[in-house]
Amino acid sequence: MLELPKSTELNKRIPKQKFYENLQISPALRKCFVEQIHSIIWKNKIAPATINLAAGHYVDELQVFSIQLNSDALDESVLKQIDRDIPYHILFILEYNGKEQAWIGYKEEAESGTSSFKVNRYYHTDWTYPEEHLLKLDGLDMDAVYENLVRQIAGDMLESDNAETLHTSYERSVQREKLLKQIAALEKKAWSEKQPRRKMELLQQIHLLKNELMEI
Repeated sequence: MLELPKSTELNKRIPKQKFYENLQISPALRKCFVEQIHSIIWKNKIAPATINLAAGHYVDELQVFSIQLNSDALDESVLKQIDRDIPYHILFILEYNGKEQAWIGYKEEAESGTSSFKVNRYYHTDWTYPEEHLLKLDGLDMDAVYENLVRQIAGDMLESDNAETLHTSYERSVQREKLLKQIAALEKKAWSEKQPRRKMELLQQIHLLKNELMEI
């Protein structure tokens, strides 16, 4: 799914117990690690020291973790826990039954002046065979490489013009999702509403929201 030079290769096995032993996590999350994951491999480190890229302002390194699963499903809370424990940006490649799926979190600084990050949301590709969906490292520095990977993996979920920042694209996608949920809820109400006047009011609200959606 992602072809990288040998200089980035690590291929270190990380015991999955590292992410839940001696930590105060819920029994449900511990169960996800135990039952859903077969193994975790730290495959690559993408950084100025391992590849010809300039340092980024926000992104120092990008780690590539390969996670072999016991089925084609992984609870998102598992990725969140790994992201909490690893202080770098991470590209996850999930593997099951010969297919792969790429996951990446859109991260922003947790607080001004700190080096910590929070994951606002995850994006992922469909399950494909490795040769069917190739990701590319585009950009001259680590910030650009990370941003372009997020956009490649998110696809249509982060529609944008070339001029806007990743943050702007993310905020716009959040607004669109919120409006779509509001429209769907109002359409459901309008469908079941028996009073003509109230039904007309709901349809007018839907019309306004759809116009707002078109402007985003």
